Amino acid sequence: MASRPNRRLSRDSRYGKYDGGPDPLAPPADLSEALDAIGQDVMAGTSPERAMREFLRRGGRSQRGLDDLARLVAEKRRELTSKNNLDGTLQEIKQLLDEAVLAERGQLARDTAMDDGDRALAELQLDSLPASPAAAVSELNGYDWKSPTARQKYEQIKDLLGREMLDQRFAGMKQALENASDDDRAAVAQMMQDLNELLDAHRRGEDSQEQFDEFMAKHGDQFPSNPQNIDELLDDLASRAAAAQRMRNSMTQEQRDELDALAEQAFGSPALMGALSQLDENLRALRPGEDWGGSEGMDGEQGLGLGDGTGVFQDIADLDALADQLAQVGPGSELDDLDLDALAQQLGDQAAVDARTLQQLEKALRNSGAMQRGTDGQLRLTPKAMRQLGKSLLKDVAERMSGRQGARDLRRAGAAGDRSGSTRPWEFGDTEPWDVTRSITNALTRTAGDGPRTGAGVRLQIEDVEVQETEARTQAVVALLVDTSFSMAMEDRWVPMKRTALALHTLISTRFRGDDLQLIAFGREAEVMDVEQLVGLDAMWDKGTNLHHALLLANRHFRKHPNAQPVLLIVTDGEPTSHLEPNGQVYFSYPPDPVTIALSVRELENAHRLGAKTTFFRLGDDPGLARFVDGMARRVEGTVTAPENDDLGVAVVGSYLGARRGSGSAFGGGPGDDGLWGSAFTRFR
Repeated sequence: MASRPNRRLSRDSRYGKYDGGPDPLAPPADLSEALDAIGQDVMAGTSPERAMREFLRRGGRSQRGLDDLARLVAEKRRELTSKNNLDGTLQEIKQLLDEAVLAERGQLARDTAMDDGDRALAELQLDSLPASPAAAVSELNGYDWKSPTARQKYEQIKDLLGREMLDQRFAGMKQALENASDDDRAAVAQMMQDLNELLDAHRRGEDSQEQFDEFMAKHGDQFPSNPQNIDELLDDLASRAAAAQRMRNSMTQEQRDELDALAEQAFGSPALMGALSQLDENLRALRPGEDWGGSEGMDGEQGLGLGDGTGVFQDIADLDALADQLAQVGPGSELDDLDLDALAQQLGDQAAVDARTLQQLEKALRNSGAMQRGTDGQLRLTPKAMRQLGKSLLKDVAERMSGRQGARDLRRAGAAGDRSGSTRPWEFGDTEPWDVTRSITNALTRTAGDGPRTGAGVRLQIEDVEVQETEARTQAVVALLVDTSFSMAMEDRWVPMKRTALALHTLISTRFRGDDLQLIAFGREAEVMDVEQLVGLDAMWDKGTNLHHALLLANRHFRKHPNAQPVLLIVTDGEPTSHLEPNGQVYFSYPPDPVTIALSVRELENAHRLGAKTTFFRLGDDPGLARFVDGMARRVEGTVTAPENDDLGVAVVGSYLGARRGSGSAFGGGPGDDGLWGSAFTRFR
C-alpha cells in the first residue's frame, strides 16, 4: 500500500497573526449589489465608468466606500490639529526651570553655614532672572548651584533640548537617549558626522552601495525602518525633516526665537546644532520635492514636544496623501494607488481591509465580463450585466405582483403548455404528464367488484390512464412603446420607463422565448431600439410626442408575424404632438394638431384590425391626457391603467401576461392566472 505523505508541519512552519494580506478564506466579491447600483445610475443617464466609481465611493449595504474612509481621514486630521499645540517643549523647559529655581531657593534658605553676602548675591541673581526661558537658561549657565536637585534639573533642560532636537530628525531618539552617558552622546555625534559625509558624497555622485552598507553596519540600530539603499534612507530622513520644518513654520516668531536660543545649550555642545543644520541642508538639496514651506494652525490644549510634534506633522502629511488617493480625482488615479499600510497605521486594520475589498471589487467588475470598453474607449455594460440587472428588476416585479394578487409559485409541467386543472383520458400520441391519482382511482373503481385476490395489487389498464390537460401556448408578438419626450425626463419618469422595458425584455427572453418583443422609443420621432441602447439612452430634451410614428413601426412589427398574437403596450405621459408626414419629415404642433390626432387614431385602429390587444399606461394626472387616452382605448377595445412611477413595471408585465392569457387586464386575469404568473416568475423569486 502506498504510504501517505507526511502532513505534519515542518519545524519552520508556524501559525501567526493575520498580517492584513488577502484573506484566502474570504468569499469572492459579491457583484450583484454593485451591478444593480451601477445599472440604476446608468439608466438615470450616468456613464458606466462614472457609475462604477460612484458605487465605489458610496459603498454597499455592508461595505464602507471611499467617501466613508475619506471622512475618517478628515476626522483624524481635524482631531490632530484641534487637540494639540506646539509649545510642549517650551512648557516642559519652563517647568524644569521653575523646579530648579525653587529647589535652589530652598537650599539657600536652609544653608545656615553659608555667608550672608553670598546668599544675598545668589538670591538677587535668581530674583533677576528674565521671563524668557531661553534667556533664563543662558543666564544660569555659569551659576554655581548649591542644591544638587536644582543642578540636576538644570542639566535635564540641556539634555531634554538635545534629545528633542535629535528626535525631530530621528524618531525615537528622545527615549533612546534618556539618561544617556557621555559615550552614548559621542556615538550619536559620530553617527551624525558619518551620515553627513555619506550625504555629501551622494550629492557629489561619489557614493556607493558599499559605503551605504558600511554606514548601516555601524549605525543601523538607530534606523528602525531598515532602509536598503541610500534613496530609502533619504526618503525617511527627508520626510521627517520636512515635517520638522513645517512644525517650525507653524510656530509663532516668539516660539521660534526661544527655541533657537535654547538650542545653543543642547547637550552643552554647539556642535550638535551645526551637525543638524548640515543634515537639513543636505536633505533639502537632495529632496527638494518635499513640502518644506507648509504650516498648520495648532490651537489645542495638549502641548507637543519637538519630536512628538514632528510625528504629528508626518501623520498630517500621510493623512493629506490618503485624502488625495481616496478622492481619485487626479489624472490616471486608480484604487491600486491606495497606500494600505498608511491607511492601517492611521485608521486601523479594518480601514485597510475595507480599502482592499474595494480594490478587489473594482477588479472583479472590470474582469467579470460585466463591463467592457467599446471602440471609442468608453466603458459599457455588457449583455451579461444587462441580464443580471434585468433579473433583479424582474424579481422585484414578481414580488410586487405576488403581494398584490396572492400569486403562487407553481412550476410548469408538460410539454404542450400550462396546466388547466382538468384531466382527460389518455390518447395515443399524448405527451402530457399522467394524473396519477385519477388513474389509480379509475383502476380501483374498475376492479372494485372483482373481490379480493391474494397477492394482487392495483393493475392499470390503458383505459384507466388520465393525463393532465394543458392549454396550448400562443406565440405573442409584443410592441412596447415608451414615451421619451421632454416631459418624461422632467417629471422623473425616465428611470421607471427604462426599468420597465428591461424587466419585460428579461421576462420574454428567458421565460417566453417564442414571443418576439420590439422596443420602440418615441419622442419627436420614433425609433426601434435594442434594450442596451434604450437603457443607456440619455434624457431627451426635444419637445414632441410622435405616437403616430411609433404605431407605424409597431404595426410593421406585427405584420412580420401574422400567426402570432399581437400585444401593444403604450407608456406615455402626454397627448400626441407630432406626426410623420408622407415625405418623411416630422410635423410638430402644441397644442396637438387635429391631423396629428387623426393619424395616431388611424394607426391605432390598424393595430386593432391586426388583432392587437392594446393597453395604455397613462403617467400623470393631466385631465386632458386622461380623456384622450380613454377615448383611444374605447375605439380599439383596449384598457387603460394609471400606475404610479414605481408601479409601472408591475403594470406592464401584468398586462403582457394577461394578454397572453386572453384577459387583457393590466394585472392579468385575476386568480385564474396564478399558474401563469407562478411559472413565469419561479426562477426570479
